[in-house]
Amino acid sequence: MSDIENIRDQILKLKKEKNAIIIAHNYQREEVQDIADHTGDSLELSRIASTEDCDVIVFCGVNFMAESASILSPDKTVLLPVMDACCPMADMITTIGPRNMNNKFPGFEYGEDRVYPADFTLQDIRDRHPGVPVVTYVNTTADVKAESDICCTSANAVKIVESLDTDKVICIPDKNLSAWIAKNTDKEVISWDGFCHVHERVRAEDVNNIKAEHPDALLIAHPECRMEVLEMADHVTSTSGMLRYAASSDAKEFIIGTETGLLYKLRKDNPDKTFYPLRKDMVCPNMKKTTLKTVLTCLEEMTNVIKVPEDIRVKAKESLDRMLDVT
Repeated sequence: MSDIENIRDQILKLKKEKNAIIIAHNYQREEVQDIADHTGDSLELSRIASTEDCDVIVFCGVNFMAESASILSPDKTVLLPVMDACCPMADMITTIGPRNMNNKFPGFEYGEDRVYPADFTLQDIRDRHPGVPVVTYVNTTADVKAESDICCTSANAVKIVESLDTDKVICIPDKNLSAWIAKNTDKEVISWDGFCHVHERVRAEDVNNIKAEHPDALLIAHPECRMEVLEMADHVTSTSGMLRYAASSDAKEFIIGTETGLLYKLRKDNPDKTFYPLRKDMVCPNMKKTTLKTVLTCLEEMTNVIKVPEDIRVKAKESLDRMLDVT
């Protein structure tokens, strides 16, 4: 028996003993996706986990995702296999003050003196625009959700903004998703200056290059990409939307404009179709920190428990519930 098979067997044994489920985001390593009971988008996974008859949720993803599971399943123990698996974009907005983004990622150029958020907090942007509702992307920490009016996902963001009885909204934290919303609504969108480094690095030039190599392929892009990329896409959608689109389309070739981890499931679900990454370096290092070994360790030791304080959890859940009432 190989080391990988041995670790898998130990995980399965512990999972049964502890009445646990394992959920993995679409960007996780292939072997982690294979061990999961469910794979999918972050909020989708938390909602699934909340309906499961289990005592423990092992969330193979990043910190804000495990927080969402804790928000929706307060009576279950939520484990994050790697405690420092964070989302840089989620950390670009806080309720307490600016946070210096020291994380550096290969292939991405950061401004020399850029600090996120620039010089103010979520409350500061509220103070600058009194009475304007805050629409918060689920890719944020629990405390930010708690101070928001309503949440949104990359799939329903436009619908959520359209549902509000106002001609102006604040959208946080992703400037590219905000630009996509603004393009598809008549409302004024006040945007925060945050981004996902995986999607932000892609330019129109990259699209032209990959299209030249694969002229018959359809481009599916995530709305966290720059507008110049989204305007060249055949379809713009979330990761789960990409899975559905690829499965239902008659096309045989696709260029995928999101983190490369999604290509594993796309290829697995569609063996008769071909998928190319828009850029081969569209990789989130934090998403790849989780391994079979870290999953095993957290189950063995029941460490890295994510528990959102009740006062924050209740308010954050209200923001999520408002979104779910709309969608």
